[in-house]
Amino acid sequence: MVVEVTSAVLARLLEEAQKAAPRECCGVLMGQGTRIDEVRAAANLAPEPERRFEIDPLVLLASHKEARAGGRQVVGYYHSHPAGHPVPSATDCEHASGDRRVWAIVAGEQVALWRDGAEGFERIEMRVTDA
Repeated sequence: MVVEVTSAVLARLLEEAQKAAPRECCGVLMGQGTRIDEVRAAANLAPEPERRFEIDPLVLLASHKEARAGGRQVVGYYHSHPAGHPVPSATDCEHASGDRRVWAIVAGEQVALWRDGAEGFERIEMRVTDA
């Protein structure tokens, strides 16, 4: 599977991670099908935001409500690993739901995409576009 991501989305993910450091940033990835064209930043409400993330439920609810109303779809979620690598951590794996949504993980200047599947996370190929 290949997911199309706009260059503006990648830039925004890197910016959000940099602004939040040393805490983890987090939010929602919006788009259609296998295309991500919007980042919805959310407050990280985790008790230990330097090591965990919890997306503000108001942002989650608003995003899913828009999708049900025929707007952009919730393609997935993102968060950063300020002192780690762009791979799912043990904590990420514990909280995975198997819903097949995309997880973008930002670490340093890297963004990696993963699919949250029934058998765990699998790496997804990313194609960057300008539009």
